[in-house]
Amino acid sequence: MKTDVTIDEILSFGVEEEFVLADMSTRFTAPRAAEVLDKARPQLGEHAQREFYATQVEFTTEPCMSAEQLRSELVRARQIGAAASAAAGCLLVAAASAVLTRRPLPITADARYELIAERYTAGISSEISGCHVHVGTLPREEAILLGNHLRPWLPVLQALCVNSPFAAQQDRHCSSWRYFDVKALPTVEPAPMLDEAAYERMADSLTTDGPLLDRKMIYWYSRPSEHCPTLEIRIADANPDLDLVLLYAVLLRGLATTLLAEARDGRPWPDMHGSRLEKFHRWVAMDGLRAWAHDPDTGALLPSGTLLSRLVHRSRPGLAAAGDEQLADRLLRRFWERGTVADRQRAVYGRRGRWTDVVDSLVVR
Repeated sequence: MKTDVTIDEILSFGVEEEFVLADMSTRFTAPRAAEVLDKARPQLGEHAQREFYATQVEFTTEPCMSAEQLRSELVRARQIGAAASAAAGCLLVAAASAVLTRRPLPITADARYELIAERYTAGISSEISGCHVHVGTLPREEAILLGNHLRPWLPVLQALCVNSPFAAQQDRHCSSWRYFDVKALPTVEPAPMLDEAAYERMADSLTTDGPLLDRKMIYWYSRPSEHCPTLEIRIADANPDLDLVLLYAVLLRGLATTLLAEARDGRPWPDMHGSRLEKFHRWVAMDGLRAWAHDPDTGALLPSGTLLSRLVHRSRPGLAAAGDEQLADRLLRRFWERGTVADRQRAVYGRRGRWTDVVDSLVVR
């Protein structure tokens, strides 16, 4: 499909990265988040945050307008986080599912977290970490509209980022075990197609009559943020490869910029039932870029690798408006040379069959 719209707004973007902490000696997860955050917060402030498990931390960026700024913020947070982790005797590990862990998984001391753990997380096998991207400064109505247009493309972006074939000392025979583990939580699914009024009704129903404690537990793959005026995308595994994180964010921002311009121009969003879309997400979690998925423009079933190339083509107007075309092409060439991090993990484990080698391959240095 040829996109013939005027890009009159370049969307901002920001990234939230979740990490696992691993003991330097054993490489098993280490519940030292409080100590790591104490050491990181003098430099990162509120951008260093606790997570659900005491073996995890999260670092966030400011909203950025350029890829250069975003990369700089990601590098700074990773450097400070890695140094703080080292000072606490542990490693900062970008594992979407913890490779070496012990049960019971230690919950961060917090009444809300403890209630969620009691109700939902008994079946989760290991700590799970994602990479979430926020796009735009958008009113709620437009964030939901953009989500409607973006949702059928998300399996392709998920395939780009798969990084959890192993969890809790087991080969899970998939590309993203995080996808399956996080299903223990409610509403982890494609966002329904809504307008703002329908979103408000559904959010109220889920928190009043449904399973959710609060709106922060609306875990759709794309959701209007409840704490800032953005659309949050939640489908990517945490990833040690900074270039891949940047490629994911740049492509997502380029696609979102293009689709929002189309939406404002009155173009309808692709109509795909949530159950069918969820099937494609599941296929991607199993097979990564070898999985087949639905082309939102033509309806054809195609390999995710082919659809990734189509997504790049569809993103061109937004990439060009932000000055990101050459960067995206360069990062994409590098990605095709190296493959997904899930495949890289398998190659590391295949050399000596040692879980500690896999953990070391995921360490943020």
